[in-house]
Amino acid sequence: MAVRWGSLAECRMQVHTDYRQRVVIRPGDVAWSASPEPGVTRQRLERDGDEVARATSIVRYAPGSRFAAHTHGGGEEILVLDGVFEDEFGAYPAGTYLRSPIGSRHTPFSTQGTTLLVKLWQFEPDDQALLRIDTRAAAMVPGAAPGMNVLLLHTFGDERVTLSRWLPGTRFRAHAHPRGEEIYVVEGVLSDEFGDYPAGTWLRSPPGSGHCPYSDQGCVFYMKIGHLPPGPSRPIVA
Repeated sequence: MAVRWGSLAECRMQVHTDYRQRVVIRPGDVAWSASPEPGVTRQRLERDGDEVARATSIVRYAPGSRFAAHTHGGGEEILVLDGVFEDEFGAYPAGTYLRSPIGSRHTPFSTQGTTLLVKLWQFEPDDQALLRIDTRAAAMVPGAAPGMNVLLLHTFGDERVTLSRWLPGTRFRAHAHPRGEEIYVVEGVLSDEFGDYPAGTWLRSPPGSGHCPYSDQGCVFYMKIGHLPPGPSRPIVA
C-alpha cells in the first residue's frame, strides 16, 4: 500500500492503483480495517482516494450494523457473498448482484450480518442501469468451452460483467485481455499456469496480459473485462 502526499493538508490513499501490474490477493493476505461505522469492516483490494474513492473492497457487516445514508457519486456495484444485505428498498441474500447508478441513494444495513464484494466510483457517466439480480435463481447458458456456464450480469460499452460456473475438469484456451480482466472466486478453485486461486481470491490482470485458465475441482467466479484504463504492459502470455 502506498500513500501519496500533496500539501500538508492532503493525504490520498493508493492501494494497487498501477493497472499495469498483475495483482493477486488470496484469503488472509489483507487485514480487516475499520470503516466510519461501528460493526462495518473492510479489506481494501484496490483504492485511489480516502473515504470518497475509486475502490474495490470486501465489506463485512456484523449482525445489526448499518451504514449512514449516502449518495453514490460514482456508482456502486455489489455482489453479496454471504448473509443478507438490506436497505430501505429490500433484502438481498447471498448471490445477489446489485448495481446502483450515479446519483442513487440508500441507507444500507444487515440484520443477520453479511459479506460483500463492493466496487465504487467505477461507472461510466451514461451507465444508468439499476440492477438487482438473484444469480442463484437465474439461468446460465453454455460458455465457450465444455463444462463452462455463464450468466451475463451487465454490459456497457467495452465493459462486460459475468458470473461463471465451471464444472470439474473445465479448461479454456489461452487468450489475451486487451482491456484487462478482474476476477473474484466465489466457490471452488480456479487455476492457470501461474497458480491456484481458491474461493475468496481477487485477481486483476493488466491490459495486454493473458493466460490459460482451468479448474480441476470446479469453481464459480465473478469476472469483469474491458474496464481497465488502456496502457502499455508486459504480456503475461506471448
